[in-house]
Amino acid sequence: MGLYVGSTVINVTDVERATAFWTAALGYVVRSPGTDFVVLTDPHRRWSNVSLQLTDKPKQGLNRLHLDLYAADQAAEVARLLALGATRIPWEYPPDADFVVLTDPDGNEFCVIDSNQPQD
Repeated sequence: MGLYVGSTVINVTDVERATAFWTAALGYVVRSPGTDFVVLTDPHRRWSNVSLQLTDKPKQGLNRLHLDLYAADQAAEVARLLALGATRIPWEYPPDADFVVLTDPDGNEFCVIDSNQPQD
């Protein structure tokens, strides 16, 4: 098969704010700057791109697609992301949850997964 994930696109209402958040959150750099579409890339080219696309419609409801970000020190990463502007949202967690649900400054959900937990 000749397909691979090249980029995950996140709709945002403020590209500049989203660029600042996601570059700091992921350690990515801007590959293709723009005012209504920005491509962020891993400077070591290990992972797929994250792109930010301007929309004039605010987010409504839960995302149909979200990022799972893996962390060896989940608590430290959650604290760091909250300091960058993420928000922890109310969520009903199962007793053995290995994830924490956050939102970016536009309200897009993403999870921080404890990579030290056994993965299914």
